[in-house]
Amino acid sequence: MTTHTITAHIPRAIAEHVLAELRAADDAGRPASTVTDTEGGAPLRCCLRRGEPGERLALVSYAPLRRWAAETGAEPGAYDEQGPVFIHADPCPGPESDALAFTLAHRVLRRYSRDGHILGGTLVTPPEDFEAALTEAFADPEVALVHVRAVEYGCFLYEVRRP
Repeated sequence: MTTHTITAHIPRAIAEHVLAELRAADDAGRPASTVTDTEGGAPLRCCLRRGEPGERLALVSYAPLRRWAAETGAEPGAYDEQGPVFIHADPCPGPESDALAFTLAHRVLRRYSRDGHILGGTLVTPPEDFEAALTEAFADPEVALVHVRAVEYGCFLYEVRRP
């Protein structure tokens, strides 16, 4: 079921041109590892939904801050990191809505400055309001970007840029 909630903060899936690059070679320089999802449930960063049983997925190493910095000219230095993300093995249509995704579990909102340095983080626990937590994060004029991350493994889920 897709929620069509109006939000001031837009979750950004990985862009299609970046997905094409990642499917060829990930940000660690390795070829994508493809699997057929037998159980479903993997958080897909290409369309911001959970995978369904039988879908072909790729597990790739992704450097979200590095990709953002390349667009903006930021210099994240030591804050640049890469980690595993699931994407569809083949192109997909992307997100069905602008609703905030993956909000039914504990998440960390990691805040970054315009130069790509960490400014802090906030733990958001459902049923806390993710929209309010993002509004609070962007109340700091130094915050340019927020990463929404899983608590269990620290994995990147998506980014939200300053509205």
